[in-house]
Amino acid sequence: MTEAAVHEERYGEFVAVRRHGHVAEFVLDRPKAMNAVSSAMAASIGEACAALAADRDARVVVLTSSHERAFCVGADLKERNSFTDAELLRQRPVARAAYTGVLELPMPTIAAVHGFALGGGFELALSCDLIVADTTAVVGLPEVSVGVIPGGGGTQLLPRRVGAARAAELIFSARRVEAAEARESGLVDQLVEAGQDRTEALALAARIAANSPVGLRAAKRALRLGHGLDLRAGLEVEDAAWRGVAFSGDRAEGVAAFNEKRKPEWPGE
Repeated sequence: MTEAAVHEERYGEFVAVRRHGHVAEFVLDRPKAMNAVSSAMAASIGEACAALAADRDARVVVLTSSHERAFCVGADLKERNSFTDAELLRQRPVARAAYTGVLELPMPTIAAVHGFALGGGFELALSCDLIVADTTAVVGLPEVSVGVIPGGGGTQLLPRRVGAARAAELIFSARRVEAAEARESGLVDQLVEAGQDRTEALALAARIAANSPVGLRAAKRALRLGHGLDLRAGLEVEDAAWRGVAFSGDRAEGVAAFNEKRKPEWPGE
């Protein structure tokens, strides 16, 4: 699809959603601050996530950046420096809603990461199902170096990716991890050439979006809810998700298309 054919919706000044067929590209668009997440930007992220969660036409979401050298450098510390304790406390629900908004999107999500993805920026990526990074990527959770802790899900999401001990080392040391080590240790899922993270993530999203939207959402639900449960409980979660799709229009169309040797036309219900 050409860029001219892409429809864009704005959510405040710092977030855009661009449509590529059934793929929604969620653009972090505060380039003058390397996408540092201010209160206004956090509110816009939450608003955009709420709209996408309710959009049955969006089958996959790709989280990208408009900045050439950064995905997102985390919280806006210049703004935070001006807060009183009371203002920081009032801002907390807004910030938290941004991260949980990405985490709770019901469709598959992919982060396209280049340059710096630090602190809250890396937590936004960790909130996605898959992370495609290019060779310029530098990731990390450096919060303890400025007297706080990861507050966008990092202490919970990182150990689920790389294990408790490795997550502890990364969080306690506050160190930055470059692309090759990030791929080797499982901090990112796919490593591509410099400048190709968005292209590859959108291509992967298009392949995923060709599948049943009902099936994709149910599979994500089973994966997320079943994680960490014992096998018996996890299988119950899977069975519930299976029952949710077994009698759907998508299941009927998928079976019919297979037998008729044609591409399915998913009703999405």
